[in-house]
Amino acid sequence: MGETMVPANGVDLCLETFGDRDDPTLLLIGGATGSMDWWEDGFCRRLAAGARFVIRYDHRDTGRSTSFPAGAPPYTYADLAGDALGVLDALGVPRAHVVGLSMGGGLAQRLAVEDPSRLRTLTLISTSATPTAETGPSSPAGPSSPAGPSSPAGPSSPAGPSSPAGTPCLAAAADDTDWSDRRAAVDRLVADVIAAGGRVTAAEPHLRRIAERVVDRTTDLRAAQTNHYLAGDGEPIRDRLGTITAPTQILHGTADPFFPMAHAETLAREIPGARLIPLAGVGHEYPPPAVWGIVIAELLRHTA
Repeated sequence: MGETMVPANGVDLCLETFGDRDDPTLLLIGGATGSMDWWEDGFCRRLAAGARFVIRYDHRDTGRSTSFPAGAPPYTYADLAGDALGVLDALGVPRAHVVGLSMGGGLAQRLAVEDPSRLRTLTLISTSATPTAETGPSSPAGPSSPAGPSSPAGPSSPAGPSSPAGTPCLAAAADDTDWSDRRAAVDRLVADVIAAGGRVTAAEPHLRRIAERVVDRTTDLRAAQTNHYLAGDGEPIRDRLGTITAPTQILHGTADPFFPMAHAETLAREIPGARLIPLAGVGHEYPPPAVWGIVIAELLRHTA
């Protein structure tokens, strides 16, 4: 199915599906500021070829989904988690295998804690544990919140500040970019991916093609690069990770400059029965093509 707009959780969200609706559903939840384009077409098609019904979607304030004025998001991370459920509801899917990356991993943790009946399995990529009030923003025990990119207000990190949203992100300097200038916007998105990447990050021409698509599809780039940082956290769930019952696997890059492997190891300890799979040479990024074989095999194994 091509791109489709659906009403979900009080907003309109743009989604796309791959594969047969009769196959097990695999819902991909992206990171903050990220439209669904970063879950690459080829990646989704290969998952679908493994007999999975794959869903990707634009978060609110990204891509073609509902956009709010830059700097004034009227929602919290709990609302963003509700959007994921709204996508499933719009497609008539009662339960799904949920895959969350970075901020999306924080949202997926929230779903696993608060709506366990909607998850078949849980996969967390490039993320960290959500915090209790006592958890410091840079501790291996968990960053400052549900693992989303950062805002300019937070403390410093190896590659940029971190924020109330959770994960650090180079877009913290978004105000330095003229997001109305297509070339400047594309250059900035590519530079951010490369700076956060690792030894196997895709080459610049490959990233530029994705970034051009992101820029051309996005309603308001400044809102997309700003509002997720400013959204409220919602009710903390860190102390409830031990209640997660969904079978869980954690895929984490060994070269992640924002969340070193200690974050993934902490998640693996706190979520009962979780399995940790290191991804050699991968940074803080969507799975690059160099590791698609490993990531797709693990996803198909876990969701069998």
